[in-house]
This record gives sequence, structure tokens and C-alpha cells, in this order.
Amino acid sequence: MTFTHGYAANGDLRMYYEVHGHPRADKPPLLLIPGGGSTIETNFAGLIPALLAESLQVIAVDEEGHGRTAATGRPLTAENSADDIKAVLDELKVDSVDVLGFSAGGHTALALAMRYPASVRCLIAASTFVGRDAVSDEFWDGMAKGTLAEMPEALKDADRRLNPEPGHLERLFELDRQRILTFAGWPDDDLRRITARTLVLGADRDVMSPEHAVRMSRVIPGARLMIVPGGHGDYLGELSASGGDLTAMRTIVPYLLRFLGE
Repeated sequence: MTFTHGYAANGDLRMYYEVHGHPRADKPPLLLIPGGGSTIETNFAGLIPALLAESLQVIAVDEEGHGRTAATGRPLTAENSADDIKAVLDELKVDSVDVLGFSAGGHTALALAMRYPASVRCLIAASTFVGRDAVSDEFWDGMAKGTLAEMPEALKDADRRLNPEPGHLERLFELDRQRILTFAGWPDDDLRRITARTLVLGADRDVMSPEHAVRMSRVIPGARLMIVPGGHGDYLGELSASGGDLTAMRTIVPYLLRFLGE
């Protein structure tokens, strides 16, 4: 199966990307955006082969400070990352993609759909939220007081293997923590401008409540909703949530394919 990789520049930022599989004339590539603290490998190592088995072409990226994309001096935000991804699409000469963004990567996916509507055909917003009321006050208190010790060991180990230089992991953790703490959310009027066909996807024991997922699906025009049994990312095979068990992911993939193929 074809695999290429490279970097696309957006100012000082050079975003790492991978392209798996062959382009199809009848279907755009599926862009995968990992969650906070994660990388292409820790978030999607199980999902990518399952998608390739269905003859999809997959583009995957590492956001700033994550994986093979080095941090710059700017803050990590959904909007900045959306601009980085647009640079990737421009470099690859891809006019339109379907997008699956998980958790904080879901914020980037939403920002991409709002900032570059012509570039996003379908949007899967997985285990993400659009307002600060999606999670409890305890979540925000915990995030404000959070330390690196609380980061999942699987994600820490993965970053240390890929980026063993001193301070990298600490920088990654702080980028993600500040990204969430400074997230203001989007007003409903902004969400109503999304033109991509959208699936709001979450789990019944997720970080954000199922009720918030329902509200998202009612604000984004024409959005579909899927709530699955599970936790924050286990249904996508995300390493720290699934522990490498891909049973739930294999159950979900046919539903994702059906949505993308509608």
C-alpha cells in the first residue's frame, strides 16, 4: 500500500503529515487529526489499516508540538492548527477532504470546517465539545491544577521514544493544557455556518456529556448523532483508552464508512 510523508510550512510551523493509500476519483481522502497528547501512531495505528482495507485514502497529521511536528513560539489553538492543515492540503494539491478529529483534534476539525468550508466535505467530530459547559467544573479545576504526572503513561512513553530531548514532553503537556484552559468555545451562530455534512460522535462514558453531543448535533445544520458504549477514544483504538484492544473500533468502523458513503 502506498505510503508517503512530509512537512508543509505555515510560517515558522512545519506540520508533519502522512498519506496512506491511493486517491479515488469518486471520494476525497479522509483526514485524521489526533487528540491532545497523542500522535498519528498512538491515536490511529489501528484505525488506518481498517480504513485502507476499505480502499480509502488517508491523510494524517501531527499537530504543533506533537509527534514529528516541532513546537514554535505561538500558542496551540484550533484556529492555528486549521491553518497548518490547510497548508498541508495546499501542498498535496487536495481541494477537499473528509475529516475525523478526535478530542482536541475535534476542535481543529471544527475550526477547519468553519474557516475553510470549501475544503471539508464531511466532518466527524469525535469526543469533542464546542462550549465550556460541556464538562463539569471539576474538569476545569483539574485542568488548571494538572501536572505531567497525570498524563497517560502510554502517551508519555510514546513521546519520549520519538522525542527524547530534555523538555519536549513537558512542553507538549503545557501546550495541550493551555489549549484547553484558554478554549472559549464557539457561539451557535458560528456553528450554524458549517456546511460540511457532519456526524457528532461520542461515547456514553466520555469526558463530555452525551447531552452536549445531542446539543451539538442540533446546532450544526443537518448533523447526525452517534453515541456508542465506551469511554474517551477507546472506540477509535486510541492507545491510552483502548490499551491496544481494537474490538470496539472494529465495531464502529462500518458505521463511519456508511456515514462517509451516504
